[in-house]
This record gives sequence, structure tokens and C-alpha cells, in this order.
Amino acid sequence: MEQQDLNKRLILALVLSFFVFVGYSYLFPPAPQQPAEQNTHAKTPAVASPETPNASAQASVTVATAQKNSAPVTTSNAKVLATITSNVFNMNIDQFGRISEYELLQEKYKNEQGKNLHIIAADKVKPLEIRFSDTTLNEEAFKVPYVNSGKSNIDLGSSGEETITLTQKLSSVTVTKKITIKATGAYDIDISTSSPVPYFVTPGHRPMADTSMYMLVRGALVKGADDVVLTVEDGDAKGDEVVKNAKFTSAFDRYAASMFYNFEKGLNVSILKQEGDNPLIFVEGNQDLHMGGYIGPKQYDILEKINPELTDTIEFGFFTFLSRPFFKVLLWINDHVGNWGWAIILFTLLVKLILFPLSYKGMMSMQKLKDLAPKMKDIKEKYKGDPAKMNAQMMEMYKKNGANPMGGCLPMLLQIPVFFALYRVLLNADELQGAVWIHGWIENLAIADPYYILPVLMGVSMWFQQKITPNNFTDPLQEKIFQWFPVIMAGMFIIMPFPSGLVLYWVVNNIFTIGQQYVINAAYKKHKAAAVAAHHKGKES
Repeated sequence: MEQQDLNKRLILALVLSFFVFVGYSYLFPPAPQQPAEQNTHAKTPAVASPETPNASAQASVTVATAQKNSAPVTTSNAKVLATITSNVFNMNIDQFGRISEYELLQEKYKNEQGKNLHIIAADKVKPLEIRFSDTTLNEEAFKVPYVNSGKSNIDLGSSGEETITLTQKLSSVTVTKKITIKATGAYDIDISTSSPVPYFVTPGHRPMADTSMYMLVRGALVKGADDVVLTVEDGDAKGDEVVKNAKFTSAFDRYAASMFYNFEKGLNVSILKQEGDNPLIFVEGNQDLHMGGYIGPKQYDILEKINPELTDTIEFGFFTFLSRPFFKVLLWINDHVGNWGWAIILFTLLVKLILFPLSYKGMMSMQKLKDLAPKMKDIKEKYKGDPAKMNAQMMEMYKKNGANPMGGCLPMLLQIPVFFALYRVLLNADELQGAVWIHGWIENLAIADPYYILPVLMGVSMWFQQKITPNNFTDPLQEKIFQWFPVIMAGMFIIMPFPSGLVLYWVVNNIFTIGQQYVINAAYKKHKAAAVAAHHKGKES
């Protein structure tokens, strides 16, 4: 296949990949999770029996043993032992020592009806729930309530913290939970048992705070002692994932997470497979278990203050390796300008400046290819029966004129990972929720432009960019596809509620590219005039 055809087909492949990556999840959303039955039986992580000497080493989780060791779990109507309120959340602890309710109070989390966001589903496994390996003991644990020896109503304000102590007296063991809760949603948890009994404790089913149809990453992640992060997305759990001495583990949704951490001694983490192959995290307990916890938004500054490593729980999927540095740069810019919209614009300008040398070479190459198009057509006609000679002649012509048939693709190739990485950032960054760019117009960069101005500007700027950009299409069908591409893109961004922050990036990127093209068109005009003058001068001499 000749290089020019490869160039055009590569561009078309990239266009199609965009629709597959961005459009598929909207057009074919995943099936919603079905509520659990009222008589749901909890799947208890299985460990070695108490008489086994090295229970910890044998604490692998399998579906078969988990199903054998099930026990009934009350999912609703449990008595509330304590209500803790801060400036940002309202939390309930129920009679089984679990966080049964977590309500976000900030304005940006309110839904369209003005109601606060509740991130714990009523029919899902709750944070701080304990499962015993012994079936009889486990069944008893969900019948005998805890007793709260402290306050039942606590107001932490903006910076307070309070400790509550919960005690559960079972027939063979007494369980004590000491929870020190902080105003940010962070907490310390100490669990002690009066005698050694194998058990697990969970951060709960991932928060159910987002029902959007975007292609997002949801599920569980674990960061090991070797700093390797294991991510198990919804639908991908095998039920045998075990990480020893992990630094932290997190059950996460788009914007919120429930996590445990211990950076000194580590945590033995197992992942159980729930219905739909969704992951459920369990941490192996011991007679005196201490760890930190957090529940709430995956907000960078909050997590960084707890421990900088916890910012790794902000997951961006496949493009995390690129999205994370982009996110940090955006955070830094926003810290200086105080507006996420302008931060996105300045970030786009920064990317264009960094890539300009490569873009310059690519765009100059496209200009040369446009001028060479008639000669290429002649070569194709002349050697159409001899493909090898035709390609050789064309390569010779490219070399003689300093044109690179793949050069025009380079700027687009570079933009694709940048766009997808930023797409992940702007979809997953909690900081963009409620972030205002221009009052009265874009008052939340995490949702679509309410007036569809940005999608229309995107389509117009794409059309104008195409108009001033040289192309060397010889296939009418390929040319028509690209002519309609701005209309298709604008229509798609109007129909699908893409975050206005993402569309803003694309519009600004198009505008900067138009300016770039004008500069390069002028430079090539001078270059061409100089080449013609030199050619005439050579003839005269």
C-alpha cells in the first residue's frame, strides 16, 4: 500500500476510534444494577479454620467457599446508633456498627430537584461491616446489635473530630469498634476482639453516586507495598484477587470513594466477586486491627492532606499514566488563576506551544503534499500497472521535495492521546463539579452547556479549520466524510451531554490550531516564494 493511502486510512481510523471510544458508552449504556433481594444472603470471605496455624497465609477468597459460608445481612431499617454531621456530610452508624448513610451537604452535589446526594445504596454492603469466617458466629453477629457508649448526635463543624466506641457482645467473643471521625470524612478505626477469631472488614460496596452513561471506570483498586496499583473494574472481578501488605484499598465511583489505608503495617486485602462479577473489598482482621479510612468525594486536596499517596485513588482508567500529570498541571494552573475554565484554556495553550515544533513540521509537509498532488496523480496514471515502480517514483519525488507523506498525520496522532487523557480528567475530576467559568452561561464545567453554544462553536471552528488546512485527498468519499465531520461532531456533542469543560478544551484547541495554521500558511508562502526566486536566479546564472 502506498504511503499516501496509508496516511489517509490512518486518519479515518483515528476518526472512527473517537466514535467508538466516546460514543459507544452513550449509545449502548451498561445495564443498570438490579437491587438486591430483601432476603439477600451475604457472601462471607472464607479463611482457614481457626485451628489452622497459618490462617493469614491461606486467606484467599474463592466464590465457592464464600457461597458456602454465607450469612443473612440486614440491608434496611437498621436502628441508628449515632449521627455525625460536619459542614460537608451527614453520616449514620447503624446497630451493626456500619456506616449506613452518607449524605453530601455541599451545594454542588445537589441533584436537579435540589436534594442532597446520598452515596451509600440502601441495598448494598455497607462500610465497616464485619464478616466472621465461622458461619454460626457470623449469623449471630447480624442478630446481636452493637451498643454505643458515647454520644448519639455529634456535630463536627468545619474541623472537629469525635470518637465513638461501639461494643458487640457475642456468645464466644466481644467485638469493640473505636471510630474517630473527622470533619473531612476521614476516620481512624480500631477493631479489637476479646479472643482471636478470623474475620474480615469491608469498606463496602462502591459508592452509588453517579448513574451517567459515560465510559467511566468504577470498581475497586488496591495499591500494594511495591507501589503497583491493581484495578478491578465492575464486571471484571474474578474473586481470587489477593494483595498482601497493601498500602490502601478503595471502592470507587466516578466522583466518590470509600477506602481503608495503613501505610506502616499494610493491609491484607481480598476481593470477592459479587453479582455481575463486580468487586467487593475485604480486609483481613486480627485481634487488634488499626487502620485509617475515608469516605466521600475523591477531592485531591483532601486526600493529599491525609496522605499524598491517597491521591492515587483518583483513577482515570487506561490513560491514567497521562491523565494524572495533566490533572496535576490543571490543578496548579487553577491554583494561580482561580477559575477552572481559564485553567483549561491556559492548559490547552501550553499543550499547543509544546507540540508546536512537531505541528509545524507536519503542517509544512501537508502544504508540500498539496502542491505535489498533480504530480502524484500523473505518476499514478503513468505507472498504474507497476505498483512497485509507482511507489519508488513517488518516494523519490517526496525525497526531492522534502515532503513526508506521514508528516501530516503526526499532529493528529499526538492530539489523540492528549484528548482522550483530558477527556478522562474532565469526566472524573471532582473539582470540576460546580466549577464556574462564566456566570450566567457555564456555571458547572462538569455538565453540558445549557445553551449549546460550545458545541456549535466547536462545529464552526472545526469547519473553518478544515477550510484553511491543505489536504491532498484524491478519493471523493474520504473527502466527503471529512467535510461532514464538523457537522457530525457538533450534532453528537449536542445530543450527548458531554461536560462543557471537555467541549471548551476542543473549541479552544481548534481556535489555537486555526491561528497556528495561519502562521504556517504565511511561512510556507514565503518559503515557496523564496524557492521560486532561487529557481529563477539559478536559471539566469
